[in-house]
Amino acid sequence: MAVKLFSPYTIKGVTLKNRIVMSPMCMYSSHNEDGHIQNWHRTHYTSRAVGQVGLIIVEATAVTPQGRISPQDLGIWSDEHVEGFKELVSLMKEHGAKTGIQLAHAGRKAVLEGEILAPSALAYNEKSKTPKEMTLAEIAETVDAFKKGAERAANADFDVIEIHGAHGYLVNEFLSPLSNKRTDEYGGSAENRYRFLREVIDAVKTVWDGPLLVRVSAHDYNQEGLTPEDYVTFSKWMKEQGVDLIDVSSGAVVPAHINVYPGYQVKFAETIKNEAGIDTGAVGLITTPIQAEEILQNDRADLVFLARELLRDPYWPRTAAKELGIEIETPVQYKRGWI
Repeated sequence: MAVKLFSPYTIKGVTLKNRIVMSPMCMYSSHNEDGHIQNWHRTHYTSRAVGQVGLIIVEATAVTPQGRISPQDLGIWSDEHVEGFKELVSLMKEHGAKTGIQLAHAGRKAVLEGEILAPSALAYNEKSKTPKEMTLAEIAETVDAFKKGAERAANADFDVIEIHGAHGYLVNEFLSPLSNKRTDEYGGSAENRYRFLREVIDAVKTVWDGPLLVRVSAHDYNQEGLTPEDYVTFSKWMKEQGVDLIDVSSGAVVPAHINVYPGYQVKFAETIKNEAGIDTGAVGLITTPIQAEEILQNDRADLVFLARELLRDPYWPRTAAKELGIEIETPVQYKRGWI
């Protein structure tokens, strides 16, 4: 039986050499608080390209200064950011990886000086700052910021764009009734709570015709919150809008107890894939090659997103190939050591 983990995957004309994706993970390493790429990013991301990861998605990158999670986040709110990303993309592509970027706005989870924004004036927890409820003008400005971020990502030659709609950040805050108490056209019904994401997707697609992913938190882990079935509905709407794949995570919109175990989110990816009829990526405590292969062979997801395991082992694809008994392309400089 063919090993599926190392089979190619084509999405809107972009072919990944394998099904291994490096999940976006914040590095908090833009030390001048200006959102620019640093040497750390060049080393960190390029190492995983050398390690033969199929798709590398650069960490949550803020579309506005106010949308950063921390002052050390990467940014794409200025044309001045494009040059650094262009160089980073070139370094990764040199080693055969496809490249993606996660466009993000932290909403009420921003840990910054000054005013922060959210759908409603509700703090994440008792230690968090209370955000300002966004005006309609601020919503429109933020939608436009996602569009301009996508335009800059295209200019930087990224292959894939992912919209960050998970983990309690701004898009997720609009989607969940736990964080969205608005009474206008952006709150109340599922259609209204989806409106902000709908407008972001539509705006991005005016400047981007490549593969478009959305990361979601498919379970709020709260009785009053959203479940995977709610995200089946949202995912059908995203598919209609031209989103190509849903990257399925969970939690973090409100404090909650989550029973965490290997592959604990895979069932959510499987539900959305089967019930919404859209490709999905599975993420969350996926660490072993056999675990990744099982997910793909059983059609529970189409791609496997690895996070912390790729921090521990930048050459995890080599580890996986060895365990699964197949040969993969070796960086010529490492041939004597990889065999």
